[in-house]
Amino acid sequence: MGMMDEKITRINELYRKSKGEGLTEAEKEEQAKLRSEYIASIRNNLRSQLDNINIQNEDGSIENLGTKYGNKKRD
Repeated sequence: MGMMDEKITRINELYRKSKGEGLTEAEKEEQAKLRSEYIASIRNNLRSQLDNINIQNEDGSIENLGTKYGNKKRD
C-alpha cells in the first residue's frame, strides 16, 4: 500500500468516526491536514498530465500545453 493509499484509508477512517462518535480536536486537525495533502497531490498529478499534452494547431505545428501555460501563476 502506497503512502497516498494509507492517507486515503486514514481520511476515510476519520470520516466514519466523525459521523459516529465524533472527532477530538487533534483528529479534526489531522483530518484537515490529510485532506489538504490529498487535494494538493491530486492537483499536482493533474497538472503533470496536462503539462504533457501536445496540441496540433491549424497550421500543423505542434504546441505543448506545459510550455505554453506552465509558467503562469498557479493557485
